[in-house]
Amino acid sequence: MKKVLFICLTLCVALSLLLSACAKTDDLKVGYDMDGGGRYSYPYYNKDYANTVSDGVMSESAAIYPFDYDGSNYTKIAENESVKTSEKSDIYVSLDNNTASYTNVRGAINRMKNGDNYTTIYPDSVRVEEMLNYFSYDYPSPEDEDFSFTYSLFDAPYKKDVKLLTIGLKAKEVQTSDVPNNIVLLIDVSGSMYGADRLGLIQEGFKLIAENLKPQDRVSIVTYASGVRCALDGAMGDEGNKIRAVIEDLEAMGSTNGEGGIELAYEIAQKHFIQGGNNRVILATDGDFNIGKATADELTNLISGKRDSGIYLSVIGVGYGNLQSDMMEALALNGNGNWSYLDSVNEARKFLVEEFGGNFFVLAKDAKLKIDFNAETVEEYRLIGYENKQMSQEEFEDESKDAGEIGSGHSVTAVFEVKLKENFEEDKIAQAVLHYKNTSDESKELVSDIEFSQVARSDDELSVRDKFIASIVEFALLIRNSEYKGDASLSEIIELLKDVKNGDNEYYKDFYNLVETYASVVDASKE
Repeated sequence: MKKVLFICLTLCVALSLLLSACAKTDDLKVGYDMDGGGRYSYPYYNKDYANTVSDGVMSESAAIYPFDYDGSNYTKIAENESVKTSEKSDIYVSLDNNTASYTNVRGAINRMKNGDNYTTIYPDSVRVEEMLNYFSYDYPSPEDEDFSFTYSLFDAPYKKDVKLLTIGLKAKEVQTSDVPNNIVLLIDVSGSMYGADRLGLIQEGFKLIAENLKPQDRVSIVTYASGVRCALDGAMGDEGNKIRAVIEDLEAMGSTNGEGGIELAYEIAQKHFIQGGNNRVILATDGDFNIGKATADELTNLISGKRDSGIYLSVIGVGYGNLQSDMMEALALNGNGNWSYLDSVNEARKFLVEEFGGNFFVLAKDAKLKIDFNAETVEEYRLIGYENKQMSQEEFEDESKDAGEIGSGHSVTAVFEVKLKENFEEDKIAQAVLHYKNTSDESKELVSDIEFSQVARSDDELSVRDKFIASIVEFALLIRNSEYKGDASLSEIIELLKDVKNGDNEYYKDFYNLVETYASVVDASKE
């Protein structure tokens, strides 16, 4: 019997080796051992990434290890191209508060620094607008309107003959302390959520929410794995110990019935609906759904059908490896909410406590921006980021068309590369039009002209904000190896950030440290 088993095993091994030998080269994934410099191959060769590492050394423009496909999925980005104003002078964009890309990239860079040679910065994970909108800027608060506009125009530090036009929107900060919350924490407790950086991190974050509730608030907890259950049904805000105890008892195991969890969460949220209150489902997951409606289209259709219920959906992503970013982004976009990524307890505190009002209290619904460039002044323009948030003119003008939401006190930033005409005479660069619905569902529109004489800045007139925004744009283009990165370099980015190194803004300093960390990783690969 043993002899038969040995023969069978030998045949299996031989067959496996034969199949491997017959595999096409394009079916193999070429990688580099960053420790020993050795070259090796295994399935899922990626042609696009294979040329970004040479002899085990990373370049500044692509710290992308070609061998690390970890099962994560991101919405495909096709970068915006430059457009001549003579062909099309206007562009339309949906606005939102999403910030996930920055923390996702930060987590990847820190893992690289800690010696994880299998960490990848996927190009599609680098969303310029989400990196920009992670930060607050010193835009002036609006006085008589719901929003203020702030502009600046200056030379792009990474590309000659091109200027950066920054457009900043600052939302009015409304009083939310008297508004009751009806929150359903929808928590993925499937097996893929096991670990301190997944369910463990969510537990720590949601316990912070429990510590900052008002007595009139209601909190429910719905969990899903192979099955779904309501672990806590409408506890009051002053029952903090009870809420924390339920959160602490959660364990990860089983498969992932996301559809069932979403259905039950909305049912519970509707049961405790507070008229005039903040009614919201907060979904925490790595996005891996494998039971029920598991495709992005099926789940977003499910969410879209609940959009008019008055219940918003926010999505929090956690974990490295198998992160289904595309699914989570689609759910948030269709649920009238935002999505973020947590890479630490400190980030959980920032998102869930410090910025609770801005993240979870909506000031403007279906917010969309139109920029109409003056063809007499501007030769061509290119919107940086917002690739999957552009709209047609018909969609912009359609009152029923869903767009993004902006929270109380939040700022939103958009940046264009623009090339001005030589010896232009007209002062007007463009006109900005913001269209949105206020909290009473009234349609509102704000119009603002952008004049060259008011917004143009020479190099010695640049503010800390100007330099900081430019550094984020340049860094994002560099690490995603964008074809539009021009002469971007880490040394130039660090120079732009020198004013924030010793400043008071902890989040600005965090970005400075992140760039330096990335530079050290690049340098270490060359040793």
